[in-house]
Amino acid sequence: MTSKRMTIYFDPQIHAALLLKASFSHRSVSEIVNEAVEAALAEDQEDLAVFDERSAEPVLTYEELLDDLAK
Repeated sequence: MTSKRMTIYFDPQIHAALLLKASFSHRSVSEIVNEAVEAALAEDQEDLAVFDERSAEPVLTYEELLDDLAK
């Protein structure tokens, strides 16, 4: 699979941190960013799966939840 090129603008502090991390870890900034984005997307996918699993559960209002907690 070939990589795709994209221009991304980072906050200067994030840019500096990425450069330091790349230097200390002997990895490229692209590798670090790709890994971070992949992890974030995987987390989103897990969240969506949980929402799907729980979609049939009854919905409680905030007041009902407080009443249940008080019992």
